[in-house]
Amino acid sequence: MKTIPAAYLKTGREKSLRRRHPWVFSGAVERVEGEPEPGATVRIVSDSGEFLAHAAYSPRSQIRLRVWTFAEQAVIDASFIERRLAAAIEARRALGLLEQSACRIAFAESDGLPGLIVDRYGSYLVCQFLAAGVELWRDAIVAGLEKLLSPRGIYERSEASARRKEGLPSRRGVLSGEAPPGRIDLDENGLVELVDVGEGQKTGAYLDQRVNRKRVAAYAKGAEVLDAYAHSGGFALSCLASGARAATLIDSSASALELAREQAARNGFGDRCQRRDGDVPTELRRDRAEGRSYDLVVLDPPKFVHTDKQIQAGSRAYKDINRLGSELVRPGGVLATFSCSGHVDAALFQKIVAGAVLDAGRDAQILERLCQPADHPIGIHFPEAEYLKGLVLRILA
Repeated sequence: MKTIPAAYLKTGREKSLRRRHPWVFSGAVERVEGEPEPGATVRIVSDSGEFLAHAAYSPRSQIRLRVWTFAEQAVIDASFIERRLAAAIEARRALGLLEQSACRIAFAESDGLPGLIVDRYGSYLVCQFLAAGVELWRDAIVAGLEKLLSPRGIYERSEASARRKEGLPSRRGVLSGEAPPGRIDLDENGLVELVDVGEGQKTGAYLDQRVNRKRVAAYAKGAEVLDAYAHSGGFALSCLASGARAATLIDSSASALELAREQAARNGFGDRCQRRDGDVPTELRRDRAEGRSYDLVVLDPPKFVHTDKQIQAGSRAYKDINRLGSELVRPGGVLATFSCSGHVDAALFQKIVAGAVLDAGRDAQILERLCQPADHPIGIHFPEAEYLKGLVLRILA
């Protein structure tokens, strides 16, 4: 039997593993015995030689080891990968999520598949291999997905910064079956949603906001809506479907706004939907200077904080747009605001928003706290998986 390489930890550095956290950083590793290739399975052992976990080895990443399993007798092979995929799929099937037109199938560490994202859009799957371990098992992952879901095609969008940190090149293209069309038609709460798998954000769309778009739209009847950082207009279109009078979309991506135009036309909202191509803070300041106001303002910015070192600067950016957004809401109206920065937790985000509302000279009530949906589960021992948080506020005066 082939000997599995071993990664020995420094004294006292096994505490997080005993709490079943799946990451080991480079500074915790004393030495590696054997010559594992990137992505290869290694045994993690304490300084005394006690077995702790099996993990994928990534020599280029600060996250040096990503745990596959804490079971000593486990064998990491294609069958193991298939079982993990099957468990992730069955968990979503049990919740009725596979009946939806789009769904996240695998959410990395939370599904025991560290570094792997798989999203389903209709009959197509889109994968992101974001760590060395799943990169090594990519053929087995594709084979497992073909067997378990029989998709029309599997496409890869492995372009995130996480790959660069793992020393992996960006990749995009067909992995199996047919290439997806330029636009995939989906149903989102009765609306036609158009997804561009090849050029859209992330794996093609923002799946994590589908539930929240419906929740925010509940406040939109009769409202004039501003959808800032609108991308393809998901929030605005949901609000229009719920009876909003009109919606204005602001985004800096002309291609995203073109997709929003197509979606508005397909859903019969073209005459109630305006689009502005520009920098959001600049456009919000222009609205303020021109005396514009709205009944419902939605702020769904991109990630402002990527590392702990960026928390202070990112918090200022969140405060700035939330102050501007608060100033643009008519008394009695609603501000729906979000952060997808995992380094900004819900408590800090609420503190930032509260400060922004105060600086705007307004008062507000929290009506709802929003988060990521059930197809983006949060591993109980892996709080890093909790990244999306939102607040729905009524601006009182």
